[in-house]
Parts: sequence; structure tokens; C-alpha cells
Amino acid sequence: MATSWVVTGIGVIVSLIGWYLTPSAWGNGILGFGLAWIVLGILDMFREPARSRSS
Repeated sequence: MATSWVVTGIGVIVSLIGWYLTPSAWGNGILGFGLAWIVLGILDMFREPARSRSS
């Protein structure tokens, strides 16, 4: 669960950097990359841990 929060936090930071660079194509790319990290971090929070799946 801690890894999911770290991934989401990094996504927020990267998205904010992209937001401030938005008028350029680089800013849009960085913003999208950060938003993808946020979505993946949140989805990972809902995933069942691998230890409980194998039993």
C-alpha cells in the first residue's frame, strides 16, 4: 500500500511540473505522464496483494 502512495505522490509532483509548462508540447506530455502515474497508483491501491492471491 505504501508503494501505491509513493507512485501517486510522484504523479502529483510530475503533473504539477507539467501544469506549469502547459503551453508547450513538452508540458502537455509531462502533464499526461504525471496523470498516468496518478491513475496507476490509485488502481494499485484497489488491487489484491499477491500473497493473498496465491493461496
